Amino acid sequence: MIVPYRIYQILIAAPLLLAATILAALLTILLTSAGIRWASYYPAHWWARLFCWLNMVRVTVRGRENVDRNTSYVFVANHQGAFDIFAIYGFLGHDFKWMMKKSLRSIPLVGYSCYRAGHIFVDRTSPAAVRHTMATAERSLKGGASLVVFPEGARSKDGHMRPFKKGAYQLALEFRLPLVPVSINGAYDVMPRSSKLPVWGHITLTIHQPIPAPADEEGRSLAMEQTRETIKSVLPERYR
Repeated sequence: MIVPYRIYQILIAAPLLLAATILAALLTILLTSAGIRWASYYPAHWWARLFCWLNMVRVTVRGRENVDRNTSYVFVANHQGAFDIFAIYGFLGHDFKWMMKKSLRSIPLVGYSCYRAGHIFVDRTSPAAVRHTMATAERSLKGGASLVVFPEGARSKDGHMRPFKKGAYQLALEFRLPLVPVSINGAYDVMPRSSKLPVWGHITLTIHQPIPAPADEEGRSLAMEQTRETIKSVLPERYR
């Protein structure tokens, strides 16, 4: 079964997805340059859905009723694999900005479209660069956007959750934004970090109840632990 699937991926899915990637990036650049606000989200939203559909990856969302589409949040999710990005972008159902590695800015066309869409490139090379990142995040949040952050910082090597970093929680503290834990299950089976190609599968996004914004440094630490435990609570034992 895997051989016909790979043939389909190479001959049909890959060319279609390459064309869709170029089209989504160009639409984002052109429409955001024209001042059309929805263009910062919807071209990539439908591109991500297409990525899942053409690779035969089904996504189920639970708990979408827990969040208000008109409220700004800091969404924090575990990071099982590359398809986390497509699942969240395509199926979270909430306009947001990514906090992403600065190195992604150099991807031809796609990096610039992410810049035009207002996504935040995290630069930790110096204290001044970190302050610039925080200032960019502040502008996005003041504009009413939500953020999505993988507090592990990178994809898991074995599906298990890695330690969380404090950046997302510092933003929630500074800007008084509620945190929303999001559990991702199944993305490691679809495309682990060690794989170059995905396989068909099923990813489940569980959107949990928002956690109030931390009020101080102690609250930040408690929020980090609470969101981690909440995310972990619905994952299979082998991924906790």
